Amino acid sequence: MIAPARAAAHRVLRDVRTGRRDLARAQDRARRSLADPRDRALAAEIALGTLRRRAALDHLLRQVSSRGLDTVDPDVLDLLRAAAYQLRHLQRVPAHAVVDDAVALTRTVASARAAGYVNAVLRALAAGPAAALPPRPAGAEAAGGNLDRRQALAYLATTQSHPRWLVERWLDRHGFAAAERWTSFNNTAAPIALRVNRLRSTPGALAAQLAEQGVEVAAGRWSPATLVVTRGNPLATALAGRGLFLVQDEASQLVAELVRARPGDRVLDACAAPGGKTVAIAGAMADRGLLVAGDLRRARLALLADTLAGCGCRSARIVRLDACAPLPFGPAFDWVLVDAPCSGLGTLRRDPDIRWRRTPDELPALARVQSALLDAAAAVVAPGGRLVYATCSSEPEENQRVVEAFLGRAPGFTVDPPRAPRLAPLLDAAGCVQTLPHRDSLEAFFAAVLRRDSRPAHDLRYT
Repeated sequence: MIAPARAAAHRVLRDVRTGRRDLARAQDRARRSLADPRDRALAAEIALGTLRRRAALDHLLRQVSSRGLDTVDPDVLDLLRAAAYQLRHLQRVPAHAVVDDAVALTRTVASARAAGYVNAVLRALAAGPAAALPPRPAGAEAAGGNLDRRQALAYLATTQSHPRWLVERWLDRHGFAAAERWTSFNNTAAPIALRVNRLRSTPGALAAQLAEQGVEVAAGRWSPATLVVTRGNPLATALAGRGLFLVQDEASQLVAELVRARPGDRVLDACAAPGGKTVAIAGAMADRGLLVAGDLRRARLALLADTLAGCGCRSARIVRLDACAPLPFGPAFDWVLVDAPCSGLGTLRRDPDIRWRRTPDELPALARVQSALLDAAAAVVAPGGRLVYATCSSEPEENQRVVEAFLGRAPGFTVDPPRAPRLAPLLDAAGCVQTLPHRDSLEAFFAAVLRRDSRPAHDLRYT
């Protein structure tokens, strides 16, 4: 009998590769099909680990395969990669069980001939240490520029399993040591981070409630509203359905905290779904004031509505809007948040499939959308109000360059650096927040607070 976890992991890999479902939805479907928590954990480990280590796994498989991987049926290649990951990284899993299940699964998705090929490849891989990965480059510890660039890129792209174009950028901007730490960060499992819903609890109260359920947490390093789970699963407790917390990366939580709204303020969250940042803003406002939460797609609006209702957010008004077009408001908002659609290249630890889907050619088009969002949002910021622009991208084309271009055509706006001392280590030279995995142990997020001057709105013109 094929282990349920391995079959479920293959379904996740197939769904993601074909675009049938994104990674989150594919994992959720797999979890629902598995009754045993141990199977759910193993399926997630296999699927995520295979996606994270894909380049390294392919390199190993090529060394023991009788033919090129580009000629292998995609379903079969998914099975080979998943089995190779288990053989190399899950030491407590018997090799014979991995091989036998991969062969059996191959018979269900391909043919007996393909099953024979899979059997031969995996047995060769399991037999000994012949297959090797590019070593860490010579000169990696030297500070005087003796690094072999070719070896460094081979190591980062293959052994550390990241797209070559992306690690080349990180190597050039930050150096080898930082690029190595960054890729290692992306290849480790992310802890569960919780944002406390201040409408219903406090960090101290929630930590105590979780402890009663056998869940241990630690305070976040950067955000006062963050609890990081160190033991247990809060989503498996009765607390999970009560709107006391949301699962959200600490770097993402910092974005919402840059919106320093107070009770009675007028706030627009222009790209609000799924709603975690909206809930955080409502908490800062004590649920008093005007909070408009918008999104375009109806499915996203439904998700937003569910999040706000479940968290007890009563001040928010949900609207359907195209945030790239002129907005149906005047310059009335004290705060506008644009959590812009982006490449997601800052979230490769939690979303490892993104590293294989994105290309550098996509960045200019994304930047054009982000610029349109900024222009539309700027028009509804009240004199003296603030506009927060944020992405979960690591790349300058979506971050600093978008903001610089905006400031060049919107002279009424200036960067307003956050004044919280705890955020000072995260600020770049321009006063924008930039979290970096190798430095901050956070996903790579970017955010700029842009203040509109106090002149009457009709005096402000784009140049």
